[in-house]
Amino acid sequence: MGRRAYVPAGEAARLLDAVQVLRDVEDADAPQLGRRVVVYGGGNTAVDAARTARRLGAEEAVIVYRRTRERMPAHDSEVAEALEEGVRMKWLSTIRYADEGRLTIEKMELDETGFPRGTGQLEDLEADTVVLALGQEADLSLVEGVEGLEVVDGVVAVDEHLMTGRPGLFAGGDVVPSERTVTVGVGHGKKAARNIDAYLRGTAAEMPPPAPDAEFGALNTWYYADAPHQVRPRIEGPRRAGTFDEVVQGLTAETALFEARRCMSCGNCFGCDNCFGVCPDNAIVKHADGTYEIDYDYCKGCGLCVEECPSGAIEMVPETP
Repeated sequence: MGRRAYVPAGEAARLLDAVQVLRDVEDADAPQLGRRVVVYGGGNTAVDAARTARRLGAEEAVIVYRRTRERMPAHDSEVAEALEEGVRMKWLSTIRYADEGRLTIEKMELDETGFPRGTGQLEDLEADTVVLALGQEADLSLVEGVEGLEVVDGVVAVDEHLMTGRPGLFAGGDVVPSERTVTVGVGHGKKAARNIDAYLRGTAAEMPPPAPDAEFGALNTWYYADAPHQVRPRIEGPRRAGTFDEVVQGLTAETALFEARRCMSCGNCFGCDNCFGVCPDNAIVKHADGTYEIDYDYCKGCGLCVEECPSGAIEMVPETP
């Protein structure tokens, strides 16, 4: 849910929550934002709200952010696309007062630690609606009062297994200390599932070690043909500002297959049979399921299979005495 923030405002000022605005648009219940919209914040939600305001008919959509672009948490690609669509940015600015149809903006400056502080320089900015996008916080009402649960800085404390202070209760994603991204949330779900299964079985979850990085020097790139990157169709800024159509289109079935074939499978065997074909001692055994095994009774350690593996999937290690 959107983080609450105190913005001094007159009774006639119109202040909306960015998360609620975006939810209403998704539910086909878009609010009337007016001709001039100011979004207060600097994250991806703020950028989404400003771009959405343009699509809802706002002639002006301005993002007011108290730091510089370099310190803006929103993704660079999101900011660039917003600028292409006509969204304006007021860096180093904060809202001091909101009233009907206008805002009072104070110019900010960054101190030696990068923290913004007011300069006392004020200016007026016209705005029919102010959309607040000052971050989000987890709704912990579901676990309020649970014995043993520890909440620190608005999130739930967990151990390395994602288990809370209440045995058998696990948490992850936005409600624990972590990066608040979809990728992290999905990863926590997978990790929690393994740990929950182990907890119910009375065992400890054993996480597989991460695969080592495949260095470029381990690849034989001459095995691969040059294949240009496929370009996905894209709606340009001025035209997409008036539509909710997908900005970057998907690939066709043909181009998607072409892109998949460009993969060099770095560090992963893809069954090319090179090792099987070049081994001078017939030490490579190919199984019916397409996997390979080295027969050490025949292998002399010449390393030819390693040298000829296109993807660097074979590693030679010194023989232990």
